[in-house]
Amino acid sequence: MKIKTLYVSDLDGTLLSPESCISEQSSSIISELSRHGAMITVATARTPATVVPLLNGTITNPPAVVMTGTAMWDRAEARLFNTHFIPAHDVGTILSVCAQCGVSPYVYLLAPDDTTLDVYHSAPTLNSAEKSFYEERCRLRLKRFHLNTPVPAISATRTMLCYAMGTRDSIVAAAQSLRKSVGCTVCCYPDIFNPLVFNLELFPPGVDKASAVSRLKEHTGADRLVVFGDSMNDLPMLAIADVAVAVGNALPQVKRAADIVIEPNYTDSVARFIESDFYG
Repeated sequence: MKIKTLYVSDLDGTLLSPESCISEQSSSIISELSRHGAMITVATARTPATVVPLLNGTITNPPAVVMTGTAMWDRAEARLFNTHFIPAHDVGTILSVCAQCGVSPYVYLLAPDDTTLDVYHSAPTLNSAEKSFYEERCRLRLKRFHLNTPVPAISATRTMLCYAMGTRDSIVAAAQSLRKSVGCTVCCYPDIFNPLVFNLELFPPGVDKASAVSRLKEHTGADRLVVFGDSMNDLPMLAIADVAVAVGNALPQVKRAADIVIEPNYTDSVARFIESDFYG
């Protein structure tokens, strides 16, 4: 009996091309493999609002891990499931600490339809990074922005993610304070497109790609797990994989953690590796 393998790839910098899309060649390979029974999906920090259009035209069967493991996205039913929420007592603390540090996060609330995300930003104005982020996403179908609007009381039970952008000093200060005062997963890192901008992400406690991918492996009944990544937030899932693969453009730490280093993301390397592995 053929071993059932689950293939899970990060998106940005890994499966996606430098133009932030899935190339026609990669899409064709993955779709054909999926038609023949390959279990291929993605694990990403992105929300369904951007994952859905990115995967449009590419056939994948297992659910996608989204928001770094805060939930899974069922493409067939177009809904989020296996959702996790930031504890009610942490939401107020996050907003208070961020305000003290001059940071105004986008606060993501899951709508009652389990599909749409309502995104609140309470400051009267947006900084340049926040404005670019908003303008690139404001027309997406699965995300509704509420600018200059206080976070509603329902945030205490429906908050999935807080995401902020700002200067290094303000974001690092907020991250350091929050690590001491909340039980959430706190991530702080420079933006890959503009190193002068720092990002702050807060997820529910215990959330990371590894825990989500482990649940997905169990959900699919896979015997073997092969993962692909390029950045620091991929390290947890690389650590639990049967085969950990880094693309050639990955960070040095990721390459050291991988079992195999393949060609860079702009060569369709992930899709080609899966094709060779699946048929091999």
